[in-house]
Amino acid sequence: MTPDKFTNQHFFLDVSHGHKLYVYDWGKSDAKLPIIFLHGGPGSGNNDSHKQRFDPSRQRVIFFDQRGAGKSLPKGSLRANTTTEAIEDIEQIANHLKLKRFILSGGSWGSCLALAYALKYPGRIQAMVLSGIFCASRAEIGYIDNGHFQNFFPDVWQQYLDRTPQKHLKNPSQYHYRQALGKNSQAAKKSAYAYSELENALVALDDRPRTQNFDEFDPSSTIIELYYLKHGCFLKEGYILDNAPKLTMPIWLVQGRYDMVCPPQTAFRLNKGLANGQLIWTTAGHGNDRPTYDVVRTLLLQISAQP
Repeated sequence: MTPDKFTNQHFFLDVSHGHKLYVYDWGKSDAKLPIIFLHGGPGSGNNDSHKQRFDPSRQRVIFFDQRGAGKSLPKGSLRANTTTEAIEDIEQIANHLKLKRFILSGGSWGSCLALAYALKYPGRIQAMVLSGIFCASRAEIGYIDNGHFQNFFPDVWQQYLDRTPQKHLKNPSQYHYRQALGKNSQAAKKSAYAYSELENALVALDDRPRTQNFDEFDPSSTIIELYYLKHGCFLKEGYILDNAPKLTMPIWLVQGRYDMVCPPQTAFRLNKGLANGQLIWTTAGHGNDRPTYDVVRTLLLQISAQP
């Protein structure tokens, strides 16, 4: 995140096991309801485009790079890097900034982490606005790993297979997980690159080239993501969907109907289990497509303005 005239403070916060989280406090410092924004990935970190979801003249937003991601240190570290620690990191940031209640917002993995945090610390949350809903079930993870999107993106799946040795074509993702999380750094980079290219191609609905330069590619973000996915994001199977009725705060789910990364049926199932949920469909994919972006921004402004 680049400091600007709306930056209140930015700092590193020591948490457990030697991790230092980069925290960026931005916007109206005396806003009644601060917002904590949770980035996706896991491992992707924050960037300046995330600011576009908010109005700093009316809202205070706390961004932070999760363990090993973005500017947080040590970069790319998998040590003590699980959902359990991520939940406690949010709590530690809230305590450090003396936030009693706040709004949680995030997309993709950020939506999963928000829901997991809210299940442990429901009293903290005034409301949640989430998009690109992900609950870390085996079916959701397998949707990409097994190419269930290939009726729509056969070329993307083929490119993934082309980056996989012939003898591993029956289980390509299993091969790339093993390589990406192995000790051979060059093999890890190649498999992280293959998976990153796969996801990038599925993010939006258009066919703009998104190919990354391999030589300039930093695998650390994708390696963190694959580490989480391999372990089911360190959540018991069905944990969020099974426990959704316990979440009684207002929750808005904004879901692109054509999301090829996080299948829309997850948002539908989650909303059915929520006591105070509202599902809003958009004609969009998984990325920051304008329809989803506009709805999220509008909802957050409305909630922030509540007395």
